[in-house]
Amino acid sequence: MQLGGMLYGSKLLKMIDFPHPEVLGPEATNAEIKDLIDRHRKIVIKPVFYGALGKKGKAGLVASADHLAQALREKERLFFAEHGSDERKVKASGVTYEAFVPSEHEVYVSISDSTRFRAPTLTITHHGGVDVEDVDADRVAQVPFDPLTGLKAFVISNALSDLKAPRQIVSPLAQYLPRLWDLVHGFGISSLEINPIRLGEESAGRLLPMACDFKCAFDRDDTRTGRLDLPADLLSYDLSEFEAEINKLRTHQGQSDVYVVNPGGTVLAPTFGGGANSLVSEILGDDAIISSDFGGNPPYTKMRDVARSCFSHWLMGANVLLIIGGKSNNTDIFTTFKAMADALRAHFGECGPTPLYVVVGRGGPNLVQGMAALRDTVDELRLPYRFFGPDSAIGEVVNYAREADQWMKNGGRELVARSLGVEPVGIDA
Repeated sequence: MQLGGMLYGSKLLKMIDFPHPEVLGPEATNAEIKDLIDRHRKIVIKPVFYGALGKKGKAGLVASADHLAQALREKERLFFAEHGSDERKVKASGVTYEAFVPSEHEVYVSISDSTRFRAPTLTITHHGGVDVEDVDADRVAQVPFDPLTGLKAFVISNALSDLKAPRQIVSPLAQYLPRLWDLVHGFGISSLEINPIRLGEESAGRLLPMACDFKCAFDRDDTRTGRLDLPADLLSYDLSEFEAEINKLRTHQGQSDVYVVNPGGTVLAPTFGGGANSLVSEILGDDAIISSDFGGNPPYTKMRDVARSCFSHWLMGANVLLIIGGKSNNTDIFTTFKAMADALRAHFGECGPTPLYVVVGRGGPNLVQGMAALRDTVDELRLPYRFFGPDSAIGEVVNYAREADQWMKNGGRELVARSLGVEPVGIDA
């Protein structure tokens, strides 16, 4: 659930009185565009993508104009521009026209939860307008702060002083940046990035921070996002068919978080628990098809439907089914494993068998009964498998799954297919 660009970003910034350039949307008339150019001498034209897609500038999808004819040529070029990867290419839905802000200083600012500091963290550098990863580490400040007291001016001043930022930009930023925490904290935003903030000069000579691009992500389970009164379909625009299908199965407990990592991956890993998901995604890398967290003690019907959706979309192209999670406190392992076993049996019944290696690592209530139910099904389907209990480290289980995947790629898939009496289709060896 992400939002990018100034079309809606400007509306959010207005709620906290944070300065930003004047913005016109795709519906702007030629007269309005000409008036904007006449008043500001120069404008910036950007395509509107429903999603926080990055690197539009590097892709040649940001243009400027100082007269109407040039602006209309760029409008024609960018109005339905495409951006993204081969796996997920998004088409623009119009353009925005934004007043150009002349400035000698550009600043990068973001606020997000940090797993390193276990606290909301301000990331700031006065070398903005670029990918923050490209800036030397000693030129970027990461400062955790207390969410109860919020982002204070002194936190910003100290960070900029440590970076040896120009003195004239410190006070304006310390005055305005604390307002961003009000937006994050009050409206269910999990992360926010403004890059760049350009410091334009006011009539009195004082610098005024102007947000010239905007990006944020929402916690879809936080009801405070409703306060923003954004269009209902705005936050589901970039979901794939599979992600949208899983999203419909979400419950009040926030289960069924899923993201497609690599449609061409070979390990399908339904994962239980956010910590386990982070570790699994890191170890599997591009071999992972999805990144997921299906924890929260889902009921049988919900888990069966989630599993059937995963299997119908991805099982044909997978070498390994990795069912993995930490030691649960309240998730009934028998219920979740029985639901997944039944979904697997139903998938084979409807679509036919497919070569697959099943790897399981889990702990929690009713584990023995759950593993027995899953084992009986896998035996019935004549698939190779390996189960790990709670005494095995998650990393050990995931590494075993990677070895199984490699074995499947090196001839194991053909062996399993032969034992099932099917052709080993669906994977390029």
